[in-house]
Amino acid sequence: MNILGLNAYHGDASACIVKDGKVISACEEERLNRIKHCAGFPSLAIQSCLKESNLTIDDIDFISISRNPKANLSKKIFFTIKKGAGLSHLIKSRIKNAARIISLKDEIKNALNLSSPPRAKIENVEHHLAHMASAFYPSPFDQAAILSIDGFGDFVSTKWGVGNQEDIQVLGQVEFPHSMGVLYTAITQYLGFPHYGDEYKVMGLASYGKPLYMEQFKDIVKIDEKKGFELNLDYFIHHTEGVEMNWEKGYPELSTCFSSKLVEIFGPSRKPKEETTDHHRNIASSLQKTFEEVYFHILNMLYEKTQTKNLCLAGGCALNGVANGQIHEKTPFENIYIQPAAADSGTSIGSALYVEHAILKNKRKNQMKHAYLGPAFSSEQIKKTLEENNLTYKEFDNDSMLEKTAQSLSEGKIIGWFQDEMEFGPRALGNRSLIADPRKKEMKDILNSRIKRREGFRPFAPSILEENINDYFEHNHLVPFMTQVYKVKKEKREQIPAVTHIDGTGRLQTVNKETNPKYWNLINTFKELTGVPVLLNTSFNENEPIVCTPQDAINCFQRADMDCLAIDHFWVEKS
Repeated sequence: MNILGLNAYHGDASACIVKDGKVISACEEERLNRIKHCAGFPSLAIQSCLKESNLTIDDIDFISISRNPKANLSKKIFFTIKKGAGLSHLIKSRIKNAARIISLKDEIKNALNLSSPPRAKIENVEHHLAHMASAFYPSPFDQAAILSIDGFGDFVSTKWGVGNQEDIQVLGQVEFPHSMGVLYTAITQYLGFPHYGDEYKVMGLASYGKPLYMEQFKDIVKIDEKKGFELNLDYFIHHTEGVEMNWEKGYPELSTCFSSKLVEIFGPSRKPKEETTDHHRNIASSLQKTFEEVYFHILNMLYEKTQTKNLCLAGGCALNGVANGQIHEKTPFENIYIQPAAADSGTSIGSALYVEHAILKNKRKNQMKHAYLGPAFSSEQIKKTLEENNLTYKEFDNDSMLEKTAQSLSEGKIIGWFQDEMEFGPRALGNRSLIADPRKKEMKDILNSRIKRREGFRPFAPSILEENINDYFEHNHLVPFMTQVYKVKKEKREQIPAVTHIDGTGRLQTVNKETNPKYWNLINTFKELTGVPVLLNTSFNENEPIVCTPQDAINCFQRADMDCLAIDHFWVEKS
């Protein structure tokens, strides 16, 4: 059984292949067309996944998409009648979007230049069911509580329930116009970060402030014992004027979400590239604290309904690593699985697995222990690309490459590390990474200014051997997908200052020897040289999507101020 899963006509468009219940390939469109958070139809991603899976479109039995225009239809119609006059421009775009989803076979026919539409059967999966499926089915749990929380999808912002073997039972949901994702986006825009996906910047900024505006935020969003939460809609315009997402140029452009009432209580909004002040940092801190209070309320409510110690999370808000790092302390849940592509890109996987298990009733067979599901390139391809770019390189065996890389890191070099299959999801997990020595305090500022060209408050992640997590962090729960933030032990903070945030935390990645032996061996070689089982890890890019191909890596290496490129077993240095 072969299923092609899609997330289309929304930010982070993606495709995946599920073969006999196992996810064997997955890719975001942005990695291939180089348009960050690319929306629209994932034509290139479909082609890539088919190629990596050694399949053709004729081999596909089902095509799933994580949108269902019929979901919550009566509620959509009622709301449209009630607010229709002010939302006419958005209604037209939604109708156009729904028509594209309905004519999915024709879209694939055109994208793949086929003579006729594919034979596969189409299945539309409601957006949040796809999120829930993406978290539960790849998890190690037979039974678990499930929460999907993001902006909006199919008229819903939040959905929770319980998974049991192949069954997912929905227990509750929060519908349009109430959304914690919209709240976080609105404040992110107010704070001068206008681009789609900028919320993680505000999460980083929050650590520099104090939650001095909690009373104001209590008026903006209220916890509801039964519903979960409710926004004070006076602070928003998405329900009256609508929030338009334009993806005609590929990049999802989001219009303003907040109303003038937000300006009344906080003052003028920050303009992009203006200096951040204590006022901005304190608003960010108050937002994060408010999000956490609502988040933990929903999770505790979910625990009371399910009485299971296992929790699965997905949705864009489930990438809030600061909140995720406190779940063990603030809720009774003991075992947590977070989909590595928790945002909308992961719904391609979720929709396909929902078809596999919930619709076709096939037994679950595989856990998703890693996210290395993207394209890989042979040594011959990489060597050819290096030579086409007239680059001088040295070729090493595996052990020599590890020793050379570890030694160069200890000397303060910044290295582009490009190996094996590309990661799926927003995090670089050791195959498309920029790596550096975490012991050098100045390394954070060097990377932010020289290469990443981004705000100085943005932190970098520690990749640590999972065997050594107890030595460096106050929690010993494994974090393979960089989705949780934990406190670094006080006695270790001076040893790894480049990856220790201002509040003493780190958004860590625990590296497993079986799932990524090459990256594990590199960190272990660095440990043998320096005594420290940690590397600084950030995504291999420069204000662009994470690199995918050898040519992408070479372009970034030549453009950015990094020192070395370790690509497969080839070594390149800046002259």
